[in-house]
Amino acid sequence: MKMKKFINAPETITDEELVGLGLAYPDIVTVDGHLVISNDLENADRVTIVTYGGSGHEPAQAGFVGKGMLDVQAVGDIFAAPNAKLVFEAMKRADKGHGVLLLTLNYAGDQLAGKQAIKLAQKAGLNFRQVVTGEEIQYDPNGEDNKRGLAGAVALYHVAAAAAREGRSLDEVAEIAQRYADSMASVTVKSTDATHPQNGMPFGDLGETDMMEIGAGQHGEGGGVRVPMMSSRDTVATVAGALSAKLGLQSGDKAFVMINGCGATTMMEMLVLFKDTVEFLRDKGVEVVASMVGEILTVQEAGGFQMNIAKWDDETLRLWNTPCHTPAYSKE
Repeated sequence: MKMKKFINAPETITDEELVGLGLAYPDIVTVDGHLVISNDLENADRVTIVTYGGSGHEPAQAGFVGKGMLDVQAVGDIFAAPNAKLVFEAMKRADKGHGVLLLTLNYAGDQLAGKQAIKLAQKAGLNFRQVVTGEEIQYDPNGEDNKRGLAGAVALYHVAAAAAREGRSLDEVAEIAQRYADSMASVTVKSTDATHPQNGMPFGDLGETDMMEIGAGQHGEGGGVRVPMMSSRDTVATVAGALSAKLGLQSGDKAFVMINGCGATTMMEMLVLFKDTVEFLRDKGVEVVASMVGEILTVQEAGGFQMNIAKWDDETLRLWNTPCHTPAYSKE
């Protein structure tokens, strides 16, 4: 079946979507080639936050550039990390004299680009710290422990940025970001496959079955366990149970819950999943004190969701409750 997408030319998708982002949100971001820059950066007198990654996961990550979240994102081509020079350029553009926090999702291409950019930053004498997120749990005990960086990084953006806006030092902001990264866990549940928007190739054969995959790779890499489709309640019991065990959640703990749609999952389904997750944790005596539900980090039109749970303390909740304003997420 021929791919049906509203595009002009496969080779210009990323360029054109970034132009569109700048035109749609000129009050929040400025787009300069493959750099998305927060307008709030101009007068920033604080530690700044930079990340990078491939396109194709909208609204992540460019949709979270803005006041109270990311200062600059370097955007790569579809499902591909940007080159190291662009990441370094993002770090230089972000630097306001207080240091730069570089946030990296744990994927091979992103890690390589980050390592090369760090060498350039060190040579230039840039003051920076790096935090890598890799919150994916090993759901299959017989599979690989990939520790891939998933959608949980988005909540970390806001917590780290809030700390920076309070005037914390670079070391303090990096420590808060690292502590958050260590206190969260995620897993992907995939029900149907995506197609690559440049060539129409499918990411696997899951859509031709009546199965779902728990622990699936974000881009269709696989690595999870295929099981028959289950109800929301049964799926949540399976996934939230594994995440809770990984985090060691106990009665009296506070938690953040994210249900991230992978692209084709409806808001109706996501809200049912969220409701079941809150009830599952409540039965264990765990209070859900904050949440994000919706399409946050997608893979085109893949079906399924990512569940992210983080163990929070009062400071994290306080930082979370500060204002932010980005194209994809705002709160006052």
